[in-house]
Amino acid sequence: MNTKFISFICVAVTVLISATAFAAAPIKIGGLFAVTGPAAFLGEPERNSAKMVVDEINKAGGVKGRKLELVVYDTTGDATKAVQLATKLIKDDKVVAIIGPSTTGETMAVIPVAEKEQIPLISCSAGSKITDPVKKWVFKTAQNDALAVGRIYEYLQKTRQTTVSILTVSDGFGASGREQLKSQAAKYGITIVSDDTYGPKDTDMTAQLTKIRGTRSQAIICWGTNPGPALVAKNVRQLGIKTPLFMSHGVSSKKFIDLAGDAAEGVKLPSGKVLVCDLLPKSESQKKSLMSFVKDYQNHYKAEGDHFGGHAWDAVMLLRNAIYSGADTPSSIRDQLEKTKNFCGIGGTFTYSPQDHAGLGKDAFVLVEIKNKDWVVVK
Repeated sequence: MNTKFISFICVAVTVLISATAFAAAPIKIGGLFAVTGPAAFLGEPERNSAKMVVDEINKAGGVKGRKLELVVYDTTGDATKAVQLATKLIKDDKVVAIIGPSTTGETMAVIPVAEKEQIPLISCSAGSKITDPVKKWVFKTAQNDALAVGRIYEYLQKTRQTTVSILTVSDGFGASGREQLKSQAAKYGITIVSDDTYGPKDTDMTAQLTKIRGTRSQAIICWGTNPGPALVAKNVRQLGIKTPLFMSHGVSSKKFIDLAGDAAEGVKLPSGKVLVCDLLPKSESQKKSLMSFVKDYQNHYKAEGDHFGGHAWDAVMLLRNAIYSGADTPSSIRDQLEKTKNFCGIGGTFTYSPQDHAGLGKDAFVLVEIKNKDWVVVK
């Protein structure tokens, strides 16, 4: 056989193999979750959910033939560590986008890195300041605390409770919630008669609650993430306070009920619909996605899929949709994310735009109450 012809065939085969290998190269996505540490009740289900949905996408053939590769690091809830690991994901792992972090404080610390390096960041945190004002490279899937405050205040207005006491944790999430509680109060005809805080590591809030007991509050609103709110609920019961107790969406998982025990009974809070998906009417547009998520999570991890895991599920699916639309670089993924319309996820129905990188409306929340160690919808 002609040697030139053989050489030509060898080169052609090599080029074909190289092209095939290139086409099959996985698309790397980064994950920053507080898998351990005080915020593990957020980060562990987020990590688990992200892995679960990436595995399912890959088993189904990937996205247009390309697999997704999820590179996850545990931030332990530490903002400094989150910044270091975000830099590692970008510089060393060459990810095209980052999901997380789990907390508002970590996210605010990582935002400058994402903006400087021009990498899409889809936060799993709730603080309104994450996307308000809009940052070009930053999106979020957790429902805004502004919407959560509005949901509580709407209920208080409806039930004619006009005086409240607020008790917020002194971290990024608590500060953002406190700002919203104060700024929205007048709109709903509500007067804040006591405004106090507690530290993230505090183990007893009886001093603050004793002061609240001496006020004319018709409701107490605690804004924080576990374990603090569970301790507040226990202290309220220990002090014999009968004033209705409301929590933020930062405790919308069974973990709060486990931590607070009997003191959780009667507590009300705004939550994504996943906690009560089995109680939703068939006409609810989210119900199919919610039920599927809960079932998948139960099958994979022998535990209930929750509000927090849903944030990561939504983030992965939003990226999957962007990639399916033809995006495979940070810039093109960012552009496709911003074009998202009516994506029915776990946290709600997302519509992003150049003016809105949070993507959800107040219908993303329902008000729930804990009864007999389970959730019911407040009508």
